[in-house]
Amino acid sequence: MALKDILPGRLGFGAAPLGNMFRDIPEAEALATVEAAWNDGIRYFDTAPLYGAGLAEIRMGEALADRPRADYVISTKVGRVILDEIEEMSARDLGEKGDVFKYGRPNKIVNDYTADATLRSIDDSLKRLKTAHVDIVFVHDVAQDFWGDAWLGRFEEARTGAFRVLDRLRDEGVIKAWGLGVNKVEPIELLLGLEEPKPDAFLLAGRYTLLDHSRALQRVMPQVAERGLGIVVGGPYSSGALVGGPNFEYAPITPDMAQKVARIKGIADRHGVSMKAAGLQFSLANPAVAAVIPGASRPARIAEDGAALREVVPADFWRELRTAGLVDPAAPLPGGA
Repeated sequence: MALKDILPGRLGFGAAPLGNMFRDIPEAEALATVEAAWNDGIRYFDTAPLYGAGLAEIRMGEALADRPRADYVISTKVGRVILDEIEEMSARDLGEKGDVFKYGRPNKIVNDYTADATLRSIDDSLKRLKTAHVDIVFVHDVAQDFWGDAWLGRFEEARTGAFRVLDRLRDEGVIKAWGLGVNKVEPIELLLGLEEPKPDAFLLAGRYTLLDHSRALQRVMPQVAERGLGIVVGGPYSSGALVGGPNFEYAPITPDMAQKVARIKGIADRHGVSMKAAGLQFSLANPAVAAVIPGASRPARIAEDGAALREVVPADFWRELRTAGLVDPAAPLPGGA
């Protein structure tokens, strides 16, 4: 089944912030944010065990507990098993993600892409989410930003473990789709080159955004579209950088990137376009993209995202971005601009 046929809409909810990403979010605020998403019509929710060492899944399960399960789609991830054992938070190595979840639960996180760990991870997620099934499963962070030079070894572990398990679960109808959930293009490119197994979808975070899209555009987007697969774009605001935040790629924004944001914003301001609308609508203009999932930790942000998706953006805005060299010449733009 094509990803666009599984997902209930083009705007989803990225739950990483519910795992206390960057800050200690009060429980009531986290639950109210999911409630706001539901009330705004969002019915696709993405989460992962990594987010706060299970905290995001626990909160998501609580927030959706009284909703009819047939009314929404949920995706989670495998590759990390969360234990009851407590670990020293400062000892965690999350690669380029650093300490973004330092306010999460202190439960020990075990990285494991084997078949047994994949099945255990899904079972644990079902308990935390208070549901009998998940719709989509992504293999999480089997990429160089987390593993460095060892990433290919971990990819091979996933190929003989998680990939085969998820292929079987999809074929048996236990899940509807599976793929990779990564922040890098290369693992997707590698998986697409294999004869077996056969993924259905990918969650690509930060790599098909207004600020950073050329490599994905060249290496994977055409292949995904040609094969009838789909991509969920995570982090469409590039860790908040596009909308004036201090971080890009989970780290403080560089002067060069800040200048690029300022140039885009100057053009957007002249055309009366919000930066959120520019970011969301750019990502969705690519035919390979099935949905975008901006993260939110405050209810007010949900309304902003919905409004950004509906905002009418003049074609002249996109043309000026193209002329200024701020988007790749080959990037599809909304309305064919």
